[in-house]
Amino acid sequence: MTRVAAIDCGTNSIRLLVADVDPATGELTDLDRRMTIVRLGQGVDRTGRLAPEALERTFAACREYAEVIKEHGAERLRFVATSASRDAENRTDFLRGVLDILGVEPEVITGDQEAEFSFTGATRELAGGDHLDRPYLVVDIGGGSTEFVVGDDHVRAARSVDVGCVRMTERHLVQDGAVTDPPTEAQVAAMRADIEAALDLAEETVPLREARTLVGLAGSVTTLSAIAQELPEYDSAAIHHSRVSRDRVGEITAWLLRSTHAERAAVPSLHPGRVDVIGAGALVLLAIMERTGAREVVVSEHDILDGIAWSVA
Repeated sequence: MTRVAAIDCGTNSIRLLVADVDPATGELTDLDRRMTIVRLGQGVDRTGRLAPEALERTFAACREYAEVIKEHGAERLRFVATSASRDAENRTDFLRGVLDILGVEPEVITGDQEAEFSFTGATRELAGGDHLDRPYLVVDIGGGSTEFVVGDDHVRAARSVDVGCVRMTERHLVQDGAVTDPPTEAQVAAMRADIEAALDLAEETVPLREARTLVGLAGSVTTLSAIAQELPEYDSAAIHHSRVSRDRVGEITAWLLRSTHAERAAVPSLHPGRVDVIGAGALVLLAIMERTGAREVVVSEHDILDGIAWSVA
């Protein structure tokens, strides 16, 4: 048994997993799993740089995570950074700050590496008792990018494209420095066209329509499941391996894109940091389901973070 820590720093959130891993049995036991909305990718699509306030929010979360890792006595730590830090001109400021706090340098991984981690984390336990048809299509809808992975036991094809809930919101739904409340039909149509173009790009590499089971990862998808179940609060146990039909995803997406900030903020299972970006994330998922013909999405709470933990062990 090896005690490991894994950190996944994305465009919208930074997450920590401390777990005991038993390579012999293939079992991963959570000791601590937490998430902080830091919006590291704030403005990156427009400026090409990480904002000073976004860096400080991220470093504050790193200081908190350093204490948790120390308390649990994790033997090894791997810190993986994804879309926002890949794109930023001043990413060395980010790398240096994390190294000073945690003692490890973040690995700014490629989209293909991100896809591999996501697939491993999401599917390692699906082979058990869920009787899901293969191949799987795993989609990880992040803040700055979305990863598409098709595979059975192993990855057959993968592609990362630059559509995510934060990037789409900032690119299409912001006017005069504020998110339109609610967005106009023209804004939604432009965002949809951008998403469809990204799906065309993904489909050049990944046979999206060959998959028999769609598995959805990350905050936009898990939050949609919470909304679909009308949960009184975010409940990981209720969300993990839940299934949401395409019709229900369509209904929720339509409501999110015509609602106001106040109406979305009143949803008890919706994290305050996702209120302004959940509509874009939902539209990405809906477009994927319509493109692939998937009638439902299997929602997984286990994702790239679990894949990183396995790689450490």
